[in-house]
Amino acid sequence: MLVPQTSFNMCFPATSQLVSVVRRFVQSLYERVLKDRVTSSMLAIATHELLENASKFNIDDETTLWVSVTPQTESLSDAVVMIRTRNRATPENILMAQRMITTVRSAEDPYKYYQELILATADLPDVSGLGLARIRAETPMTIDFKVEGDEIEIVAQAQLRFGGGR
Repeated sequence: MLVPQTSFNMCFPATSQLVSVVRRFVQSLYERVLKDRVTSSMLAIATHELLENASKFNIDDETTLWVSVTPQTESLSDAVVMIRTRNRATPENILMAQRMITTVRSAEDPYKYYQELILATADLPDVSGLGLARIRAETPMTIDFKVEGDEIEIVAQAQLRFGGGR
C-alpha cells in the first residue's frame, strides 16, 4: 500500500466534549486516507488519551495537537506515525507527567503494567497515567516528553509497515 504524507495541527480548548469530537475526526480522516482500520483506531486511541491528559492538567484554555503520518521509504510502505500534544501545566503536574511517562516508557511488559495500574488505581479518584499506559499497552507507540518552561509536549510515535506485518 502506498502511504500518503498526511498531517494536521490544531489549537483548541481541550474540553471533554471536544476530545471525543477530535478523536472521531482523527479516526475518520485516517480510515479514509490510510484505508487501514487498525492503524486509524490506534491513532484515535492515542489522540484521545493524550488530549484527555492535556485537558485534565492544562492551566489555560489552549492545547495544541499535531498528528502526522510520514512515509519513510521509496516504496512508501513504511511510515512514522506521530501524535503530539502541547499545553501549559503547573510545575507539580509537569513533574508528575515526567515521572509517569518515564515509568510507562521503561515498563518491560507494557500490557502487564497497564493491567497492574488499573487494579492499583481502581479505587483512587483522579489518578493520572492510565491513558499513557493504555497507549503503550494497546499500540506499538512509544511515549516521550519535552518540557520548555511551563509547557509540556507529550509525543506518541511508531514506525509501521503498511500492507504487511507491523
